[in-house]
Amino acid sequence: MKSMRSLRLRALAIVGLLALAGCSILGSEQRDPVTIYAPQPQVASDPSWPTVAWQLSVGKPTAPRVVDSPRIAVRPAPGELQVYKGASWSQPSTDLVEAIVLRALEDSGRIPAVARDGSGIRADYKLVMDLRRFESDYAGAAIPSATIELTAKLLHASDQRIVASRTFLQVQPSSGTEVAQVTSAFDQALGKLGAEVTGWVLATGEADTRNKP
Repeated sequence: MKSMRSLRLRALAIVGLLALAGCSILGSEQRDPVTIYAPQPQVASDPSWPTVAWQLSVGKPTAPRVVDSPRIAVRPAPGELQVYKGASWSQPSTDLVEAIVLRALEDSGRIPAVARDGSGIRADYKLVMDLRRFESDYAGAAIPSATIELTAKLLHASDQRIVASRTFLQVQPSSGTEVAQVTSAFDQALGKLGAEVTGWVLATGEADTRNKP
């Protein structure tokens, strides 16, 4: 019995030493530094946009898991998707797109109220979006382009009727292959996307309102 007890104590001691060794190894690991990029796109109001009297709620875009990520995706060749090492967005791509659309609509000064879905405003229309692509795409070229593909639907809030739908595609060439240059191209692409979506939402919703019997 004493020999069995001794063996058990030795086994527990060995396990404890292994655990301590494992902790020291994990604690000594050094991760590669990560540069976080926070796009700050600018959207200028277009004089052709109509001024509306209705209110809008904006739903967070849906996206495949590989797209809805803070990692900066790059497509070096068709059918191949990678991520830039040591670089990340400040937010997942769907949050970046939602933020620019909301800000562009708010800053337009053409709509009395716009807010995220679930905020409690009495919305007349709802914007539903699906983010299909958010990547740096070489597309056979030597320098990649910031590529954003977004499908949007404008719904009438009371009966969920689809007023209109449209797919937006922004392809903004980068000035080079460095990550900083690529993210700068995304800044421009996001700004153009925000302007396009804003103009479309305002014009489409207003046309629907005026065409009601």
